[in-house]
Amino acid sequence: MSTPHIPCLRLGKEYRSFNESEVKDYRTGSVKATMSQVNAGVIRRDLLQIEKASDALQKLSTRELIDISAKAGDLFLSGNLPLGENGELQSPQNYLETLSSTSGLPHVMVKRNMDKIHYALTHLELILNGLTRGIDLSILDRGFGEQAGSPVCFYPTTSALGLVMPSNSPAVNSLWLPSIALKIPIVMKPGRDEPWTPFRLIQAFIEAGCPREAFGFYPTDHEGSADILRLCDRALIFGDKSTTDLYAGNPGVQVHGPGFSKILIGEDEIENWPDFIDVMVSSISDNGGRSCVNASSVIVPKYSKEIADALGRRLGPLKPLSMEDPDAVLSGFANPKMGEWINGAIDSDLEEKGAFDATAPYRDGARLVQAEGGTYLRPTIIHCDSMNHSLSNREFLCPYASVVEVPQSKMLRAIGPTLVVTAITKDESFKQKLLSASNIERLNLGPISTMKISWDQPHEGNMFEFLYKRRSIGMAA
Repeated sequence: MSTPHIPCLRLGKEYRSFNESEVKDYRTGSVKATMSQVNAGVIRRDLLQIEKASDALQKLSTRELIDISAKAGDLFLSGNLPLGENGELQSPQNYLETLSSTSGLPHVMVKRNMDKIHYALTHLELILNGLTRGIDLSILDRGFGEQAGSPVCFYPTTSALGLVMPSNSPAVNSLWLPSIALKIPIVMKPGRDEPWTPFRLIQAFIEAGCPREAFGFYPTDHEGSADILRLCDRALIFGDKSTTDLYAGNPGVQVHGPGFSKILIGEDEIENWPDFIDVMVSSISDNGGRSCVNASSVIVPKYSKEIADALGRRLGPLKPLSMEDPDAVLSGFANPKMGEWINGAIDSDLEEKGAFDATAPYRDGARLVQAEGGTYLRPTIIHCDSMNHSLSNREFLCPYASVVEVPQSKMLRAIGPTLVVTAITKDESFKQKLLSASNIERLNLGPISTMKISWDQPHEGNMFEFLYKRRSIGMAA
C-alpha cells in the first residue's frame, strides 16, 4: 500500500486540507500516512449544520442501529476497509501493523484491543441494557413510554458528542461507541499518533449502513480541540491531570485522566499475600501499563517491603521484545521525550527520603532503554514509607506502581479519588465501608485484576445518563 492520506470527514464527507501532518513510525521515522489538518473555523461552520447529522440517525430505530453496530464490529475486526482518498483498502493485518508502528504497542496488545472493541460493538444491546437500567429501548425512538407502570420520557442533552481522543490505547474508542445507537453523532479530534482506530471504526460503521453524516473526523490544533469541547453540549476529553483539571468542574465535559487505580489487601487476607502476586502483576503491567485502570498503587497493612520485593522480582527482569513477539509486555514511546521525562521524574522524586526502587536489584540495567529501534521504560515498583511521599500516588504511561503500608482503618482516607479499587478482603465490615466510599468509581471485591471491566457497568461515567435526561411528563387520557 502506498502512503495514504487520511482526510478530514466533514459530516461524513471527505475533505482535504491545505495543511497536513505526518504520522510516523516511532522507530524509523518513516511516514506511514499524511493527515489533513483543519482549523477551528471549519469545525465551527460544520457544527452549525450538526442537526443534519442528528436527523440522519433519527431516521433509524435503536434496534436498527444496534444491528448496524454489530455488523460494524465484525467489519472492524475482519474486514478490508477504506483508508485514504483513493479507494485503497486496509486489511486487519495492515491496520494492526501500522498502529503498532506508530503507537509503540506490540502486536499482541493491538490484537487484544481489537478484540475488546469488537466485543463492545457486538454486545451493544447488553451494554445499553446496563447503561439504561433496562428500559425498553423503543422508548428512545418514540421519546416516551412506560417503565415499571410509570410514564417515562427521555430527551437528548446534545446534538453531538465531542471527542478529544488520546494516542495511548486503541480500546478507549470503545467509550464513544454507544453514542451511535443512542442517535447522537460524533465530532472527533483523533489522537496525533493514533488516527487509525477511529478512522477504521467510522469506515466500518458506514460500510455497515450507518449514515455517514453521523461522523465528524477533524485532525486539528489546540484551538480546534477547545472549540469541540466548548461548542458540543456534551464531550469527552482524555489527557493528563493538568489537561483534565481544566474541565473538572464542567458538567458538559466528561474527563478521562489518570485513574490512580489501586489494590488494597485487608488485614484478614494479608498473611496470604503471596497468593495474590499474579493479580498484582497483571493489574500493573497488562496493556503495557498504559490504561487508567492499571493499578498504580498497592496498599497493604503490613509486609509492604516483602510485597515490593516480590513484585520487583517478577517485573524487574522484563525487557522490550520485538513488536511481533507474542510475549511482549512493554510498549515503546511514540514520543521518546515522554519516556525521558517519566524516567527523570521518577529518579528526581527518589531523591526524596522514604522510598526505594524495588525493581532495581532485578533489572540488570537502566530503566530507560533504547531497544528494538525505540525508546522503552522497563517496569518500576517503588516502595514508599507513607502516602505522603511524592511517588506514592503517581501514574505513568508504563508499568509503574508504588507499594505503601497503611493501617486498614486509614486506607479509605489515604487513597484519595480512585478509578478502580480491587479490595482483597472477606471482612464484612471493611466491605461495607468500601461499598459506601465516595472516592471509588469501580469496586472489585476479591482478587480480581483492576484491568477487568464490565461493559454493562461502566468504570467511569454512564454514557446514557450523560447523553440523555429524564423529563417528567403528563399525558391526557
